Amino acid sequence: MRKILLIGIGPGGPNYLTLQAVEALNRATVFFIPDKGEEKAELRLAREQICERFIKTPGYRFVTIDIPKREPQPQDYRATVDDWHAQIADRFQHAMTEQLPEDGCGAFLVWGDPSLYDSTIRILDRLRGRGMAIDYEIIPGITAVQALTARHGIALNGIGEPVTVTTGRKLAAAGRWSGETTVVMLDGEETFAKIDAEGAEIFWGANLGMDDEVLAAGKLPEIAPQIQHIRRQVRAAKGWVMDIYLLRKAGES
Repeated sequence: MRKILLIGIGPGGPNYLTLQAVEALNRATVFFIPDKGEEKAELRLAREQICERFIKTPGYRFVTIDIPKREPQPQDYRATVDDWHAQIADRFQHAMTEQLPEDGCGAFLVWGDPSLYDSTIRILDRLRGRGMAIDYEIIPGITAVQALTARHGIALNGIGEPVTVTTGRKLAAAGRWSGETTVVMLDGEETFAKIDAEGAEIFWGANLGMDDEVLAAGKLPEIAPQIQHIRRQVRAAKGWVMDIYLLRKAGES
């Protein structure tokens, strides 16, 4: 039976890898790299550098899987994503069948942690539901949430208080901030600058752990334009940006 390792590699930079992730890297011989077309050379290079630095035995190889585009503004979000996942599953199945022996061990290097806003687990479950004989193992990784709070030197939650982790799409749909500590991921539309968030402060970070990491923090209404400017500069320079932010009541710790 084919063995697949889902290895969380952290938000960026090899120093975020765990010892468990390093051990897992040395078990795999084929690394599947999903390419959404947005994957720039630097992101591919980051994965390759991780392998070069931590894998002790030569002979491993990379297999690129082209990922189809998803409709950006679907009317039925869940149905559109489900159809998209089905298409991706087709490509995963073809790549694994053609490139990985039945008794082989392959791996996906997943940014952050495989369990948090990543679909690889669901897609492999879909393949098993189709009857494909695969076994997978999840190696947890440091999330962008952890890296963000560490780099800003703050606690994630207030004393005895909850934390919401959501997406820019969900925050935009709500139109306002709830007033509770909220971590926002996958916000390509700069929702923080468009919602009603009176009394909020923001802790923002982009490309965490990479050489061009950028941080900003302050009262949201005052610093939002600066964050927008920095974010657009990073995106213009690289062609992409991976950012995350935390909203909480100003002065709360």
